[in-house]
Amino acid sequence: MMYDVVIIGGGPAGLTAAIYCARFKLKTLVIEREMTGGKAAYAPLIENYPGFPEGIRGLDLAQRLYEQATRAGAEVVFPEEVVDVDFSSKVKKVVTRSGKVYEARAVIIATGLAKKPQIRGVDKFLGKGVSYCAVCDAPFFKNQVVAVVGSDERAFEEALHLQEFASKVILVTHSKEVSAPETLVEKFLGKNGEIIEGYAIEVKGSNRVEKLLVKKDSEVVELEVKGVFIEVGEYPSTELFKKKGVEVDERGFIKVDSQQKTNIEGVFAAGDCTGRGLQVVVAAGDGAVAALSAYKYIKTALR
Repeated sequence: MMYDVVIIGGGPAGLTAAIYCARFKLKTLVIEREMTGGKAAYAPLIENYPGFPEGIRGLDLAQRLYEQATRAGAEVVFPEEVVDVDFSSKVKKVVTRSGKVYEARAVIIATGLAKKPQIRGVDKFLGKGVSYCAVCDAPFFKNQVVAVVGSDERAFEEALHLQEFASKVILVTHSKEVSAPETLVEKFLGKNGEIIEGYAIEVKGSNRVEKLLVKKDSEVVELEVKGVFIEVGEYPSTELFKKKGVEVDERGFIKVDSQQKTNIEGVFAAGDCTGRGLQVVVAAGDGAVAALSAYKYIKTALR
């Protein structure tokens, strides 16, 4: 099965890339491990995506991106997991768990981020009080008490953003020590922030989040909160590509240039797996640039 472009990942970056590639009349395939739309599909409401002044549900945006990509002519396969790749020659090979082997002149990696926090209840309440994006969901928690689970610089930055909306923000370190700059910690505490050094063990509630249980030393502290923002256990889904020679940085994000090119000719990357922005609109922009670069590569370098 030979394609012009195989796109690995069906989130905003991958589907936007598919729209552009298909409109360029490239034979295009998208392979998505779970459901199309990526983590954006779980957002209750996205209010900062251009063109939707009233906001749009993440699931609705994901469906529109999917429909636009398929209408343009792209094939989208899901749920299907890529388990192996071969980028050693001009014709790239992509192997899925079902045993299918796809060949392509170019590949766009758009696998996003994976999160595996060891906190019970996170999956159950995702979109019902549990969030992975403070910038996206903070406005839903105006004048409410929320918790942030994490201990690094990113966790404190998210907590500071939440303080613009929530009545109180509690940061649960989920580790033995805080690894954020002292100035950031002081700024958070100066705005009525509270730090609990402990391990979050379970999110509780009925239909929505109501409590976060935290193990502190030998006791369990019960926090009454309406929202829990997870800033721990996040990592780019790039390990497979790293093993196959794609260059990544110290955090595991794929290194790309301004044209979304990786260090391997004919292989491009877009969206959260590159560590840029971590916003839907940025991911979509990356996808468009990657598609343009793939088109130019196919039409020139492969002549």
